[in-house]
This record gives sequence, structure tokens and C-alpha cells, in this order.
Amino acid sequence: MDKPPRQLGLSPATRAAQALRFIDPASGGVTPAIHLSSTYARDETYALRDGYIYAREGTPTTRVAEDLITDLTGGAGSYLFSSGMAAIVTMLETLKSGDHVVAPRVMYHGVLNWLVRLESLRGIKVSLFDQASDEALKNAIIPGETKLVWIETPINPNWDVLDIAAAADAAHAAGAVLVTDCTAAPPATTDALALGADYVFYSATKYLGGHSDLIAGVLTCARAGDAWDELGELRKLMGNMLASFDAWLLIRGIRTLYLRYERASDNALTLARHFEGHPKIAAVLYPGLESHPNHAVAVRQMQGGFGGMLSLLTHDEATAAALVRHVQVFIPATSLGGVESLIEHRKAVEGPNSIVPDTLLRLSIGIEDVRDLIADLEQALDRA
Repeated sequence: MDKPPRQLGLSPATRAAQALRFIDPASGGVTPAIHLSSTYARDETYALRDGYIYAREGTPTTRVAEDLITDLTGGAGSYLFSSGMAAIVTMLETLKSGDHVVAPRVMYHGVLNWLVRLESLRGIKVSLFDQASDEALKNAIIPGETKLVWIETPINPNWDVLDIAAAADAAHAAGAVLVTDCTAAPPATTDALALGADYVFYSATKYLGGHSDLIAGVLTCARAGDAWDELGELRKLMGNMLASFDAWLLIRGIRTLYLRYERASDNALTLARHFEGHPKIAAVLYPGLESHPNHAVAVRQMQGGFGGMLSLLTHDEATAAALVRHVQVFIPATSLGGVESLIEHRKAVEGPNSIVPDTLLRLSIGIEDVRDLIADLEQALDRA
């Protein structure tokens, strides 16, 4: 793959748009080929051709996608997985019985559910901290015992912003590694590894893919080594590799990441300001608002915009439940980070064990005309 000369100092947005100035060595094509082969022939000396053996270990297409993500995150390497949860499960599979994990009390419910499972079946010790308290994370860490600190920022679905650098300092002082879930804060806005995270995780289904047409997850490391090699071996043994076609879709999505993220961020901030103080809305949860409790951290940490994710709190559950039935532009569906705007009554999605308020509506703001989005919510509130 022909990469751009570093002396030009190309911006990440340019490198993403050109997929690292990809030019197919065989055809000259500016779009990577989709390598669908499941197995790879050896050469006349029975040596591997460019390291490929079997698609469960990787393909030329997945390599292009991984190289692109590694470049944009400033990491030492990336592993793509068949889903975000596949990446999460593989990372947590490295834990041993008796290991201690620290994670926020409010976070993506899939991670929380898996930690609960590990605690009950594998003897992994889990401490959940109050993400709204400045000292809670540090106090939850046990020096010499805590092996892994998992944080998410912004936190789904109330969009609290955790200080990655502070979390890294606390984890490293205790001998633990920090994994940061930046699904809602992709490389277009947050440089998690430069802030001290050991690993950054993305549900690549969301902003990286950006078109609601693929399922994927990715882990990127700050430093390669034995622990990183173990993750690669686990991915191979568990069969969690992303398929070539999905990797190709992911490359296509990343090429417009910076453009899409900028538009979604602008739309979300406009919408958040419109509904802040609205008589039919109890609160707007969005880190781009000056009233958000973590706004200062967000300004420091999210330098490419505050993203398209926000939540609205209505005055009662009945209004929240009714509003999602009356939207005409927003699509009532789960997921986030796509070009289309989505809305969901989050409590109903997470189920009876959820601690999310029953008045919370989670919005993923897309790239539509923001005036249409505001008008749609206004008419839905009137009808609800």
C-alpha cells in the first residue's frame, strides 16, 4: 500500500479521505479490492505469500482497514473483530480468576452484562464507580490487585465525559491497564492513546462505518507486546475476525468520517441549544452545552467537536414513550453514528434491570438539515 509521505504533514482528515493514499499495486485502483478468498496458496517454495494463510487470521482487505485505523489513532496496531461485543469479549477473556476490574456504573449495557457474567461464573472481581464523581474512579482502584480499568467517554446514554488522562494516571499508578471505549468519540475528535489509554475500543458499526450497513469492532493498542499478541491469538482461536466485505465497507465509511462527524456535531449542538430550557423538556444531556457538568473536560478532550449523541429528558415517562411513536423524520431504532438520525426510548431497550431514567430519549443526530430535525421533534412533542 502506497502511503503518503510524512514530511507533508498531512492532516488525519486527508489521510482518512484517501485511505492513506491507497493505490492498488496490481491495477492502480484507488479503492481497495475485496479479497473474498478463505485460504491462500503458498508459493513454489511452499513459503507464505505476504503472510496470509487463512481468512480467520486476516486478509489483505482487513489489513488495509486495520492500517488505516492504526494511523488515525496514532496506535501501534489494530485488530478488527466481527462485532463490537466480539472485541470486548476477547479483551475481557485475557482476565484470570481473581483479577479485579474497575468500570463505570453507567455505560454500554453489553459490557456491563458481560462483566456481571464474568463475576458470577469466572471469579472476576468487578467494582463499579459513580462516573459523576470526580474521585470515584481513583477510589475504586486497588493498587496491586486491579488489572484492568474500563472507561467509556462520552458515557452512553447520559453522555458524561470522563477525563482519559486522569484515568490513565490512576490506572498506571496502580499497575493496571486502561481500556477506553471511544465509540461516541472517534479519532475525528478524541486522541485517546495520546491521552494515556493503553487500548482504545470502538464499535466500528457506529461512527467509523457511519452508514448503518455493517457490524464491526476494533481494538487499537498504544504499544505492541506479549499482551497484544495474546489478543491476536485469542481472536484467531475464537473466530472473531471481521469478514473482508465488511472491512471494505468500513474503509469506505472511514473515508468520510471527518466530514460526517463535523456535520453531526454541528447539528447536535444546534438542536441541543434549541431544546435547552424548552418548556416540554426537563433537561438536555449534551457535552457541548456550557451547562453540562463535564463541559470543560469535553472542550479539552474532544477537539474535533462534541459529536452527534445527546439525550432528552421529558417530564414524565408517558411523554417519552409517546414521542418516539410520533416522529416523522427521526427513525425509532437502536444504534448510533449513522448518517440518518435515530431516536429511542432507552429504558425500554435496555430492559427492567436498566438504571437509565424512564424519561430518557437517546438521540443519534445524523447529517440531515437540522431544521427538519428540530421541526420533527417539536411536532412530536405537541402530539405526545
